[in-house]
Amino acid sequence: MHAGFIFLLVIVGSVLFHIFTPWWWTDIASNWGAMDDTINLTFWIGGGVFILVCLFMVYCILKFSYKEGRKVEYKPEDHKLERILTIATTVGVIALLAPGLVVYNNYINVPKNALEIEVSAWQWGWQYRLPGEDGILGTAQVRKISDENPFGINLDDPNGKDDILIQSDELHIKTDRPVKILLRSLDVLHNFYVPQFRAKMDAIPGIISYYWFEPNKVGEYEVLCAEYCGVGHYAMRAVVIVDSEQDYQNWINEQETFSDLIAKQNNNKLKITRIAKNDN
Repeated sequence: MHAGFIFLLVIVGSVLFHIFTPWWWTDIASNWGAMDDTINLTFWIGGGVFILVCLFMVYCILKFSYKEGRKVEYKPEDHKLERILTIATTVGVIALLAPGLVVYNNYINVPKNALEIEVSAWQWGWQYRLPGEDGILGTAQVRKISDENPFGINLDDPNGKDDILIQSDELHIKTDRPVKILLRSLDVLHNFYVPQFRAKMDAIPGIISYYWFEPNKVGEYEVLCAEYCGVGHYAMRAVVIVDSEQDYQNWINEQETFSDLIAKQNNNKLKITRIAKNDN
């Protein structure tokens, strides 16, 4: 009897803790409020089943506790109960999956005005490529990556000449502008995850995966790799900064384009050639 009442107190305490807990999700930094809705749905359905199962166990403890002279009923099958549980489980699974399919469909249907940003993952860091003034990312291939061409941009593609190259752990994006993240892995499986955006996706070698979000809150957010990728996985972190229009433009103006990189490399080669000639 005492065990039943203790179990009942555990159930009540669990529900009260959820209602009055001071810990909750961080502020939404993108348009994916639907992510939280699906999490809430999962909680209420899963939590409801948890409460019902626990109450049933309390009932069994109180109802069928040992009494001298009571005989055990042997009932190996109960077709009615099996049908009820099968139907209830089916309805519960559909209720959990259907909203998630709708959210995921929106997750990969990118708005036409989204800004494409290529995120390249490698052991153990990130680098980014943004379109230049033409608004189009040039084509690139992993096999073309070298010290002179760290992003593997095709030299014959004119759209890549003005691409903006970010070889650092800090990415800036503009508030209230949809962003399409193009994920490319240079070695093993990674995952680009910004918890506040409710957005993540695997970066898979050999393909370009993608998703989109719309940042609507200025601030600084941490990027994590959410897929174990080796001994340096724990340190594979970066920062995404959501800027206002003016701050974003100021940052863009300070960045190097692919044409700038090529020109700088040519100048360095010319200097080296001149030095070599003078030495001779």
